[in-house]
Amino acid sequence: MDETTTTPTIEMSLDALSDALAKSSDDLRAVRGTLTVARADIATRNTSLSRNVVAHAEQVIVHLREADESLRDVLRDLSQRD
Repeated sequence: MDETTTTPTIEMSLDALSDALAKSSDDLRAVRGTLTVARADIATRNTSLSRNVVAHAEQVIVHLREADESLRDVLRDLSQRD
């Protein structure tokens, strides 16, 4: 079995993380713009949201906090390398 194809290297892991962060950054900017428009529309029309939207928003907040903590862990680990 070829070990280079089965075991990711540190460089491969950091490259994959960098790619995921770039895509996530783009996605988050796009969603933020959509949320801004939706909030303005809701405010002007005095409409409400379903409980599903609220529940999903809360779930996203939890996931983003967990991702933030994990990224801090990665940065800490990188700063402690030899």
